[in-house]
Amino acid sequence: MRHVIALDVGGTGMKAALVAPDGTLLHEARRATARERGPDAVVESILGFAGELRAYGQEHLGHSALAAGVAVPGIVDAENGIAVYAANLGWRDVPLRDLLRERLGAPVALGHDVRTGGLAEGRIGAGKGADRFLFVPLGTGIAGAIGIAGRIEAGAHGYAGEIGHIVVRPDGPACGCGQRGCLETLASAAAVTRAWATASGDPDADAADCAKAVESGDARAREVWLDAVDALAAGLVTALTLLDPRTLIIGGGLAEAGETLFTPLRAAVEERVTFQKLPAIVPAALGDTAGCLGAGLLAWDLLATDSEVTA
Repeated sequence: MRHVIALDVGGTGMKAALVAPDGTLLHEARRATARERGPDAVVESILGFAGELRAYGQEHLGHSALAAGVAVPGIVDAENGIAVYAANLGWRDVPLRDLLRERLGAPVALGHDVRTGGLAEGRIGAGKGADRFLFVPLGTGIAGAIGIAGRIEAGAHGYAGEIGHIVVRPDGPACGCGQRGCLETLASAAAVTRAWATASGDPDADAADCAKAVESGDARAREVWLDAVDALAAGLVTALTLLDPRTLIIGGGLAEAGETLFTPLRAAVEERVTFQKLPAIVPAALGDTAGCLGAGLLAWDLLATDSEVTA
């Protein structure tokens, strides 16, 4: 059975699959990253996990994986296969593509986690059929993936789509990037968690609790929630002014609130647009499997490109 390895590396855990040419998941597995033991242990965990997946394919599918696709967080030099930096994993300048290629004896594609998840959402998820889309997951931070004709635009230096660092309120909170009032300081799940913990007086309250309180009619929660929605709409209108996407896909933790988020967000975006064409604003469809599915697409794309070059 022809297949590739798809591996999505997160801050604490890894999701993986063996993926057939038609996208069928032939085998799925999860492992911890071992980040508590340091960056070298994380790298070894990735290599060991990939080796296990290769061995499983040989034993149960009668064939070694033809290639591997790997999605990692942080700053990624996909062209040269380098995991440049990831604060939550502690690594710097790891030649991950070469290390995996040596371990697996197969070609490897390395990608940024959000752009890889966006690739999957665009091709087989909520953006399927859209020639241009923007995928924005609202999690601890806010990032973005710009989809154009079935591919993700990485930019000249690999930083395209960093919508979370659009300044929407210049007098706003300090951001880790050095600016003030960045979108992710105001509208990420982490930002809503901080704001609601303060407003509610409960240090353990989080963004999901805020959404539930909004649904129950809590006025303080509504104020916190709509403040975040207002900031998010401002950032999204800037993005759609620049990119003119046909579909705007919202994912991540905040999107799990469903219409509690989408109803006011659609209204706030529509209120701000003037000459711009309003895109369809839809929830992501693939959930936490997007990164893994996207990694599989990266691997099959790599094989297709190699076959074109050698044909």
